Amino acid sequence: MRIIGTAVPKLDGMAMVTGKPVYTSDLDGNNQALIVKILHSPHASARILAIDAAAALTLPGVACVLTHKDVPETRFTLAGQSFPEPSPYDRRILDEWVRYVGDAVAIVAAVNEATALRALEQIQVDYEVLEPVLDPETAIDNEHRVHDHQPFTHGHIGTDAARNIAASYATGLGDVEAELAGSEVVIERTYTTQAQAHAMMETHRATTCLDVHGRLQVMSSTQIPFHVRRHLARALGLPASRIKVLKPRVGGGFGGKQTASVEMYPALVTLKTGQPARIVYSREETFGCTTSRHAMRLTVRLGADRQGNLRAVDIHCLSDTGAYGEHAFTVFAAVAQKTLPLYSKARACRYHGHVVYTNKMPAGALRGYGAPQGTFALESAINELADTLAMDPAELRLKNLIAESQSHPQLSGSTPGAPAVLRSSRLHQCIERGRELIGWAGKYPRVRIDGSRVRGYGMAVTMQGSGIAGVDTGSVILKLNEDGFFTLSHAAADIGQGSDTVLCQIAAERLEVGMEQIVVCSFDLDTLPYDCGAYASSCTHVTGRATLIAADDMRRQMRAAVARLFGVDAEAVGYAAGIFSMAAGQTLTLAELARTLASFSGQDQLVAKGTYGGQTSPPPFVAGFAEVEVDLQTGEVQLLDYVAVADCGTVLNRNLARIQVEGGAAMGIGLALFEEVRHTAQGRLATDSFLDYKIPSRLDIQGLRVECIESFEPTGPFGAKSIGEIGCNPPAPAIAHAIANATGVRCRHLPITAEKVLLGMRPR
Repeated sequence: MRIIGTAVPKLDGMAMVTGKPVYTSDLDGNNQALIVKILHSPHASARILAIDAAAALTLPGVACVLTHKDVPETRFTLAGQSFPEPSPYDRRILDEWVRYVGDAVAIVAAVNEATALRALEQIQVDYEVLEPVLDPETAIDNEHRVHDHQPFTHGHIGTDAARNIAASYATGLGDVEAELAGSEVVIERTYTTQAQAHAMMETHRATTCLDVHGRLQVMSSTQIPFHVRRHLARALGLPASRIKVLKPRVGGGFGGKQTASVEMYPALVTLKTGQPARIVYSREETFGCTTSRHAMRLTVRLGADRQGNLRAVDIHCLSDTGAYGEHAFTVFAAVAQKTLPLYSKARACRYHGHVVYTNKMPAGALRGYGAPQGTFALESAINELADTLAMDPAELRLKNLIAESQSHPQLSGSTPGAPAVLRSSRLHQCIERGRELIGWAGKYPRVRIDGSRVRGYGMAVTMQGSGIAGVDTGSVILKLNEDGFFTLSHAAADIGQGSDTVLCQIAAERLEVGMEQIVVCSFDLDTLPYDCGAYASSCTHVTGRATLIAADDMRRQMRAAVARLFGVDAEAVGYAAGIFSMAAGQTLTLAELARTLASFSGQDQLVAKGTYGGQTSPPPFVAGFAEVEVDLQTGEVQLLDYVAVADCGTVLNRNLARIQVEGGAAMGIGLALFEEVRHTAQGRLATDSFLDYKIPSRLDIQGLRVECIESFEPTGPFGAKSIGEIGCNPPAPAIAHAIANATGVRCRHLPITAEKVLLGMRPR
């Protein structure tokens, strides 16, 4: 292959690093837009008894102040998921009930920011303050309710608002209790993972106006443009055809912009006033008024014989979705999908539990989508089981992990009685290579450096998915232009992962042209085919496969067009590297064909399309290995080296694959050691700035190495699987394992701080 597998630079890389205008605010040239600000609730739970906005409305420059009395009563979800969304319709644009500190109370629009902020100060709100539900452990059947109504859901997801339950779920196979009872060794451990912020560089923002046809035009930094249009149509009571959505490049999302957190506010202002409107969330609002990762408590029970053969895996989970249930059910279910199939040798497995409402900021999608939480719990338990059995944890895994050509009923694409087959995996080789790179044979489990410093070594493995099987689809349109270049149109948002570049590579490879002969168009939904958006590690696999189908269709159409022009059978027309050839020796270049078709003699416009939505979601795999140094006098942990060996099928772009794993690993390291969304006892967010919320910097990650071992996934474009999310799953259990090997302290509650390590080492 000419282009696939090479380290092609990102199409927009130079523009981004040199500060060219590529992001939403860069392209927002309307200097007359009203500035929209939100009055946020100071209470975790309260009912609004009265709002007096008279003083605010008298300020010169204030265009409008909107309260719950001015908005539709329609309830909806903001989760960026394909319709029918499995998330409960549990929120309004503005409600008389506020359910967390930061919930929206009123919308203000003014001619400038200073006026809008003064207007916020003038609004008088009379609250009936209620007792909040802040502890997920006591949320179920709490005397205080987060929602006073049962929300609508598409299908049964176990929502029971009267019990503060947003969703319930159970899945598995075999008789777990019987297998545990028959196991020679049983361990039971409980792990907790904390809420984590997205910490993307570009905060949430959107600009709205009425276009020349009176349609509502929305330009948004979003991962889910088609879902945004559907949400707005429902929330505002507009036909989708009256909404035009533009989506420039996203300046970071990590799943945060899979929830449409801000678009409805300026949209409502524009509809009320007829004027353009703009909202740009501050860093504090992005931290406190959007979404975070779900905090979870997971209890794992493992049963095995003394030779290390797993017999049972049981995981019970309690998840905190906060005030609203965006992604509550799906993130919860994803924990099972990304953990249970890994250990296919177990005779029985089960995953079950609840997602609860609390009066805290909502949880939502975040890179990994439940897999980091589940991986931390299961992989930590596997490491503890290996200790109990006195086995090398790598050998325990090699004995029990699923392998290529094996099946498991929890694999994506399975149906009752027909477990899906794993078509591609090099996970066992990834473990072997990771052991070599980290120096496992000579160093595991620890190396004593001096009297106060010890180095420990740990590992974990993980799987993810490639899109959502049987649900999401992506489409691509390819157009042959009059000079012989192509326009590739798609709506899969490039949020930094480089999807525009990879899709261009796929098309160029199949069309046998240079990448410079393909223009990627991905801005205006009026001209783009449907795509579910950038989430679930779907772009390369789902939209990439659609690109391949479109390119094949274009090749077929081009050969047919040449055949018509020359009066021969299409089967007699060959094509290679931009040249058409016929048996009689005639040839035609791609540019000549394009010019002819655009002329009177050709009279044809070639447009090809590809749509793909797979019945399976082939998992990529990663084996992660950590080397930490622990100061025994202070408990301080330094991550000296982290090795990730990945199987993502065929590597389409070496540079992009590497940086995706590196970026994911950095987020996983943050989850392990630094990051934590914290609330006060009253439910107020205590970590709403980068002064209070620590993310790892380059100084905190001294060594980070990534390698790929290729497999071939038959359902993927050129054999590729996804790589966007999986990197963030294994660092936390691998680091916790390394710390345990260095100190003997098992940290089962993230993040692992120096205080936890030091207190754990103290004699009891």
